[in-house]
Amino acid sequence: MAQICPAAKLERLVLPTDGSEFSEGAVREAINLAKTCSSKVIAVSVIEINPEYETIAPQLIEKAEKEAREHLESVKARALKEGVDCEIIAHQGEEPYRYIVEEAERNKADMIVMGRRGRTGLKRLMMGSEAARTIGHAQCNVLVVPKAAKLEFKNILIATDGSKHSDAAVMEAAGIAKRCSSNLFVVAVVPSESVSPLDIVNLEMQKGLISEEELRTAEGNIKKAKDAALNEGVTAKGLILAGKPYEAITHAAKEKNADLIVVGSHGRTGLKRLLMGSVTERVIGTAECAVFVVKAK
Repeated sequence: MAQICPAAKLERLVLPTDGSEFSEGAVREAINLAKTCSSKVIAVSVIEINPEYETIAPQLIEKAEKEAREHLESVKARALKEGVDCEIIAHQGEEPYRYIVEEAERNKADMIVMGRRGRTGLKRLMMGSEAARTIGHAQCNVLVVPKAAKLEFKNILIATDGSKHSDAAVMEAAGIAKRCSSNLFVVAVVPSESVSPLDIVNLEMQKGLISEEELRTAEGNIKKAKDAALNEGVTAKGLILAGKPYEAITHAAKEKNADLIVVGSHGRTGLKRLLMGSVTERVIGTAECAVFVVKAK
């Protein structure tokens, strides 16, 4: 864990947690971040209920509420042991993401730190629906931490497609890299039907798979991102890959041993009606490391 706070302002973190194994990484890293940054943690559990469930199984709701309270108290005890101020909040209701987003707005949270699935998450799903909705509706940035992921801020990978959302992500990544003396890698992907991600410099035999216009766009996006990082005093290394964007991004993260991927919430084709871009959603669902989703202001 970096001993330097990665953010200029990280006063309050909202930590949604349901006591499942999937939220363990988020709990651990939220407390670590809060300790390093002298932040307050607001731990939130939402017991998902509906009127029919309340009528036929009130005793199960009581049991779930008791377990949620006990879990929140254990999170608070862990935080206090590390010298971290921790407030705990329990809610009951439908659509848990609404309560999480509301608490983040009410507390003027600088970040939400969460796991990518909850206890109802199915293995076949890349990311739980509540996690996706939380990221989509939240006004602040969201850090998604798989259960085994650890944040050290040694190697940071930023994915860019030239959109305003990825421009915002580049600035966040450069800021983190500057504070934590991280290695920063910028990746742009030329979409192609190649079976596995390919480094563009080794693509002479694959020229038919890629569009010249897309290649020029990727080169321009890399240059723009590297220049933006350099303005912050950070030298970034550029990578242009061909393949399916989310596969290329996660492949590059593994290759560079990244412990953090930084992405914008939407890409250049992002539609306002969509909660989150499909590439971002797939990166979150398949990455082994933490993913920081940045919202363009």
